Order: sequence, then structure tokens, then C-alpha cells
Amino acid sequence: MADSSFDIVSKLDRQEVDNALGQAAREIATRFDFKGTGATIEWQGEQAIEITASADDRASAVLDVFKDKLIKRNQSLKILDAGEPRQSGRESKISIALKEGISSEDAKKITKLIRDEGPKGVKAQIQGDELRVSSKKRDDLQAVQALVKGQDLDFAVQFTNYR
Repeated sequence: MADSSFDIVSKLDRQEVDNALGQAAREIATRFDFKGTGATIEWQGEQAIEITASADDRASAVLDVFKDKLIKRNQSLKILDAGEPRQSGRESKISIALKEGISSEDAKKITKLIRDEGPKGVKAQIQGDELRVSSKKRDDLQAVQALVKGQDLDFAVQFTNYR
């Protein structure tokens, strides 16, 4: 019998992020507490978002609205790498980078975790910015998924390609 396997990846659903951004922008445009603050949220290239407002607390409030919209669309907040509010002339800005892919150090951490704490006979190999986990028993793979989900990793994790 062939080995069963699955991939551990860290991807973001760009369409869902775009929808959350659009919803946040609409809410900011209509909410009373944002009137006259010049609060905006918009894409800054392919993998970044920028929030602009008249004050630091207003910019932080826009970020909170955006986070709420992401949560409602089942997106992990770990995809966001938000900076601190910074002054830019009269405005306050927050830059947010979107994180995607598993770095080689993080992949090594997960591989070590699976090797040390996972069931015997489970193999994990790094393939670019994802991890392939394989085993003869499907129950072992499910145990590995539970193990990885239980960890407090600093990036979003999804399981794909289950066969």
C-alpha cells in the first residue's frame, strides 16, 4: 500500500482579504466616529495594505475594523504583519504586510516538532515554502494535523492535498 500524505501550507485567500478590505472601507466611510478624520484603508501593491487617518487612535480603530472583517471571513489574523502607527505630515499611517508561505526556519521547526512529538513512521520533508507529511497510516497523519494545530505558531497554517 502506498503512503498517504498531505501538505502543510501558509496561504492567504486574496479574494477574501480583498472583500474584507472593501467591507472595512465601506464601514469606515459610513460610521459616525470616522467622519472628518480622513480615515482610509487601501491596497499598497500586491502584498501590502496602508491605513491612513488624522490621528494614531483613529488609524488603530481602522485596523480593528479590518481585523473584525477578516475574522468574519474566516481568515487568520496571523497573515497580517501590521506596523506601529507613524506620523506622515499631518496624518498617521499604518503599513500592513501580508504574510504568505512558510519560511525555511519555520519549516525546520515544524519538521523537528513532528519528528520529536509525532507518531513514529511519519516523514516530513520541506518543499519550497510548504511541507509534505507522509505516513503509511492515515490515523498518524490526523494525529500530526492535531499536533500542528495545537501549536501556537506565528503564521497561519492550512492542510491541503490530502491523499
